[in-house]
Amino acid sequence: MRPILRLAAAGSVILASYLGLWPVPIDPVGWDAPSAPGYTGEHAANSKLAGAQRIELHGEVGPEHVLAGPDGKLYTGVRSGNILRMNPDGSGQEVFAATGGRPLGMAFAADGSLVVADGVKGLLSVAPGGQVSALGDAQARFLNAVAIGAGGKIYVTESSTRFTPARHGGTVEAAMLDVMEQSATGRVLEYDPATKALREVATGFSLANGIALSADGASLFVSESGRYRVWKIAIDADQLDVGKQSAQARIVFDNLPGYPDNLTRAPDGTLWLGFGGQRNDLDQMARRPFLRRVVLRIPRFLWAAPKAVGHVMAFSEDGKVLDDLQDPAGASPLTTGATVSAARLYIHNADGGALGWIAHPPLAADALTGVLSGNPRSEAAAP
Repeated sequence: MRPILRLAAAGSVILASYLGLWPVPIDPVGWDAPSAPGYTGEHAANSKLAGAQRIELHGEVGPEHVLAGPDGKLYTGVRSGNILRMNPDGSGQEVFAATGGRPLGMAFAADGSLVVADGVKGLLSVAPGGQVSALGDAQARFLNAVAIGAGGKIYVTESSTRFTPARHGGTVEAAMLDVMEQSATGRVLEYDPATKALREVATGFSLANGIALSADGASLFVSESGRYRVWKIAIDADQLDVGKQSAQARIVFDNLPGYPDNLTRAPDGTLWLGFGGQRNDLDQMARRPFLRRVVLRIPRFLWAAPKAVGHVMAFSEDGKVLDDLQDPAGASPLTTGATVSAARLYIHNADGGALGWIAHPPLAADALTGVLSGNPRSEAAAP
């Protein structure tokens, strides 16, 4: 028995050394995570997304962001690097452009070009004929979402300056590493096509994600995935650190039940937010950076995963939740956002082979109180 005991002891030492010392890509930072609220109150469990219709993408995967174009077509970027174009019912699918990276957020400019935040290639412009070109030197590390303001200035989130999809196994992996580290290096950038100047609007976000303009064009709504928040930032802020109190930044939603992702605006002015996953055991490790290192050394198939819930919500600019839609079956667990077009609500996702949609849920007239109607002056009208 002694050789067996010695072998077991040696194995325990090796395992302990591996779990405690093996290099990992993150340098975790402790933070005070709020207690998860669960699905209660305005986010009470429901099945409003259950049974969504599917538009098959014929081998393409991950319609992470969906844009309704001024031509009445739908546009979506997928994992292959293609940008697909299709009719509202999913027919007539075609590859509009190929970026060679991972197209995420998109917005149409006044000249008809499509501006793309590509997680690998940076900030891109796609001509109406599908030709792709880089926008100046605005090639940041992990661009995610984009909005176009007055005068054509482009506002884009850089999710992380620490982790990049090109070096860390794709957008989902890079985002996961950034959230586990909590170094909060995400930024909001402004790019001026006229001068090719790049300006830092705000920094200090834990995985800066979705972005949308306020109706008056004076502010930006920004979702901060890693700390479950949505911010409202003054568009003229300059190198603002959201970790410090400022009159130019306020939290619209805090301690959300999942990771807030894409932000979009409906034709009636309502803002829509997707949740790219649910709260998990990371909250319990917020003040224990060492444990987060250990977790990264454990094979992924052994990780405990929360029950998947597809989840989007609608809200007004003053922070009133207008609707909350969930799919407790988790048919699309990496739900990333929602886009309203005509009579449909399209559901973005990061890992599915189809684009989901439901009939657009009408909002009660009294629920629309406080919503600024009409499109912001800087965004193209949806069909």
